[in-house]
Amino acid sequence: MQATEEPKEKGLYPPVDPYHVFGFPCHNFHELYVELTGNPLGTPVLFLHGGQYFNPQRYRIVIFHQRGAGRSKPAASLEDNDTWSLIFDIEKIRKHCNIERWVVFGGSWGSTLALAYAIEHPYRVKAMILRGVELNWYYQEGGASNIFPDYWEDFVRIIPPEERNDMIAAYYKRLTGTDEKVMLEAAMAWSRWEMATSKLEVDEKLLKKVQDPMWALQFARIECHYFINKGFFKTDNHILDNIEKINHIPCHIIQGRYGSLILI
Repeated sequence: MQATEEPKEKGLYPPVDPYHVFGFPCHNFHELYVELTGNPLGTPVLFLHGGQYFNPQRYRIVIFHQRGAGRSKPAASLEDNDTWSLIFDIEKIRKHCNIERWVVFGGSWGSTLALAYAIEHPYRVKAMILRGVELNWYYQEGGASNIFPDYWEDFVRIIPPEERNDMIAAYYKRLTGTDEKVMLEAAMAWSRWEMATSKLEVDEKLLKKVQDPMWALQFARIECHYFINKGFFKTDNHILDNIEKINHIPCHIIQGRYGSLILI
């Protein structure tokens, strides 16, 4: 009997350099980092947030760092930073890029933002691709903590036992407090938990990012800000209450065996 070759894994598309990078003023003091990658004549797709899922020969990929995050300025700013402001920013970017309609891809928080954007601008969205995580499962005992118990111990260590019933609230208090040492300690612990659990195997390169205090502060502070405010939605069921507005949009929701992970 002839031996058969094991099928090769199909990886992500290789990294490519953007063909256009620019700072995009969207407010009195917020300036977004925006990059355009792939084929300038390809199908436009907005990615919230991450990279390398799209064939760069086929797609015109639009990526931006939301207010206060990544390379956007000012770093870690929470002022005038909410979901409705981000939707406003997305529309400004779409118009600036002369895009009539685009595919919107969102993962984790980006999946929620994608849905919120589509509800406000349903006829600007050609299709949606969504994947995500559930907050309580990820940030409270009994979910992801069972899969990554060692990193969970690091995550909860700085929070007193009496505050661990609401880890997001406990971290938010520290990330927005006046004690810089406590703030940075919380930022690095939050970011380490996310980086350690964001792939099927721990990526040491991601963990090294956490060693940069400002990077960790941006990442943790902005993320926690949106979580503690429940996405700034008017009601707890805002998306379901408005789902009829986007019934016509083709949508693929990806939930696999490892859907528990962020997979950044």
